[in-house]
Amino acid sequence: MGLALGTAAVVLVVLLWELARPTLKRTLARIRLLWWAHRRASPPAGYDPGRERRAEQRARSLLRSCVNEHDWAMYRDLGFLRVWGGLGDHGRGEDASYAYLIYPHKPLVAYVSESGELLNEYCVAFPDQSKPYGSSRLPDSDDVLAKWMALTADERRLVGEANMHLPGRQVDPDRVRRDLARLECWEQERLRQLAGPRRDSVPAA
Repeated sequence: MGLALGTAAVVLVVLLWELARPTLKRTLARIRLLWWAHRRASPPAGYDPGRERRAEQRARSLLRSCVNEHDWAMYRDLGFLRVWGGLGDHGRGEDASYAYLIYPHKPLVAYVSESGELLNEYCVAFPDQSKPYGSSRLPDSDDVLAKWMALTADERRLVGEANMHLPGRQVDPDRVRRDLARLECWEQERLRQLAGPRRDSVPAA
């Protein structure tokens, strides 16, 4: 009699466990998910949530102090910089046969200045080594400034050490073409603004 009751109790416990196991597994999974979400949402001790915003503000101020007024206005209004190439037959400057677009945290994009034909992408990286919250990404404007300085100081070395790819590897070619069109319109409008209002003929007294 006692053996039969013991066996029945064991069978009952096993049945209850099998019935409760799916619910228990879902509950544990939900608890783990909530715990990981809480950990990811909670900043580390001493973390300043405004640090990245202030770092970008400082980076923009530094970039503005390094480039000329035209280039700063270009970056401020369009979000990228253009640098004329210096390895072509025409030399450095607006008559260069090619140029680069510098985007934050994207490869340099080389293109033919006259036709807008895209040439290559040059992938370069400048990690943030600052402490204690250093990461693989500089503030956007610092990244642009680092590429601008390296490109204008020693274009040949930068291009030689970069990972070169055909257009479209990381930057959408259609985006680049749109940006080139935006740049052309922006420069035309800027020339009109710098020229000032057009003076019509002065009416006779």
